[in-house]
Amino acid sequence: MTSRRRLAAGLSLVLSLTACQGSGEQARPTEPSTPLPTGTAEPTDEPLQRFDPKQVRLGLRRVAGGFTSPVLVTHAGDASGRLFVGERGGQTHVVRDGRLLPEPFLDLSNFVTASESLLGEQGLLGMAFHPRYERNGRLFVNYTDRNGDTVVAEYRLSPNNPDRVDPTSARTILWIDQPFANHNGGSLVFGPDGYLYIGMGDGGSAGDPSGNGQRLDTLLAKLLRIDVDRGRPYGVPQDNPFVGRAGARPEIWAFGLRNPWRFSFDRETGHIWIGDVGQGQREEIDRTRAAGGGQNYGWNTMEGDLCFNPPSGCDASGLELPIAVYPTNIGCAVIGGHVYRGSAFPALWGGYFFADTCNGSVWSLRADGRSPQKPVRMLDTEHIISSFGEDEEGELYLTDLASGQVLQVTALAR
Repeated sequence: MTSRRRLAAGLSLVLSLTACQGSGEQARPTEPSTPLPTGTAEPTDEPLQRFDPKQVRLGLRRVAGGFTSPVLVTHAGDASGRLFVGERGGQTHVVRDGRLLPEPFLDLSNFVTASESLLGEQGLLGMAFHPRYERNGRLFVNYTDRNGDTVVAEYRLSPNNPDRVDPTSARTILWIDQPFANHNGGSLVFGPDGYLYIGMGDGGSAGDPSGNGQRLDTLLAKLLRIDVDRGRPYGVPQDNPFVGRAGARPEIWAFGLRNPWRFSFDRETGHIWIGDVGQGQREEIDRTRAAGGGQNYGWNTMEGDLCFNPPSGCDASGLELPIAVYPTNIGCAVIGGHVYRGSAFPALWGGYFFADTCNGSVWSLRADGRSPQKPVRMLDTEHIISSFGEDEEGELYLTDLASGQVLQVTALAR
């Protein structure tokens, strides 16, 4: 524990996001924008299951190793049972039946700027497989290029090898200027609606010096929603909340985010869960209905549940307040996770699991619980946790940045 804290001390927050201006021609629907919410949305679905963290003993099981700075683990949704593990340096590898295949699935190492420090924030940062990947072989990646700018690009599967991507199929979807080397973000997730959601941070440095969190004329500090099946290089869904609003980027789905390194959709309810890395006092988890958009998560007016700018007396009306926070004196960078909807460990069903990269702890919340909640520490580890992921069946995994391992989250009822 001491060595990990020493390693993390003094480094900027681990995983971040940034966006600026998209490139290329875009579809521009003209429907009027949806008004901003007037208060914090509270999911009110009937309880799906009474997850009780006190009745669960959490564990981790090693699935595969030998990776260099792994930052993502995901699946293709193609019934193959494979896991795909992305390394910050640009390579993605396939794990099939617990065995790491010798050749990389995709190698972007010649195009990527990767951080040299263990907790650096540049490199290959995200990957999402198209919902119809089994038929069309399309996948999308998010990385920082040789200039340190964000690229969201599309690739296609090799027609001759299901375990390799065709390197000549690259097509840039979105290019985003990065003013600083931190807060590069990276999450790419297809929502239940089939649109691609992209998590973008506030542009880096500290304190959001350009005030991007509350600006609608920039993609920085936002959750974006685009249609990769229409338009060149992409289309804008007509029901995005700021379509048609003067001075607002139509790609924006939600705003006021500082550094949403990892976010996910609950595959049962469709709710969005976001782990937003804090500035210096609070780490936060946000939970919101997927429908509607337009949420303002508060940065840099607020940091979690505290005023930030101004430091006191801030106006929280209309803001989407977090479902949970914890102070940075017990961690330094929240790693957003998933709501467990698998079947192998029934005791976990209905719990949202997340972590902190600096203290190695895994925490939980009740997905169907009211807001706010107090996070429950489920497991202390020596791992430097960089990401969570799911397999096709909804089982949970995490990546260890330092040891290069992928581990499955396991549990026993007490």
